[in-house]
Amino acid sequence: MAILFFADGVKKPKLKYNIINFWLSSIVLSYNSITCELNYIFCNDKYLLDINTRYLNHDFYTDVITFDYCLGNNISGDIFISIERVKENAVIYNVNFEDELMRVIVHGLLHLLGFNDSSIDEKGEMRKLEDELLLMLQSVEYGRFK
Repeated sequence: MAILFFADGVKKPKLKYNIINFWLSSIVLSYNSITCELNYIFCNDKYLLDINTRYLNHDFYTDVITFDYCLGNNISGDIFISIERVKENAVIYNVNFEDELMRVIVHGLLHLLGFNDSSIDEKGEMRKLEDELLLMLQSVEYGRFK
């Protein structure tokens, strides 16, 4: 079981990685799944645009791309996150950078757990789950998680 965080072309954000690891592992367990290997790679817009173009045939910027290597309930994947896009979205949505980054981090995990955001209804469901899981993170941070 490993949840790892890397940076390529950007400075790795200063976060409470031990708390984030516990939070993400708890989410996976709550879906009756096992964390095998999750790699979060923080990068810049150019890096993620190249991945988006090369592997998904999409020629636009995005904040997160998830590559799913799950087998059954064994959760594995690579989750690429553009720090530049997260910073810009934090300004657009009037939230602080760390809160937006946590939303994107859990968003990538939700894709690995089988959630999609292709339709308006799916996007609404995903946003609701993100909100619930962000509240869970606050409980973990303040020692109220049970």
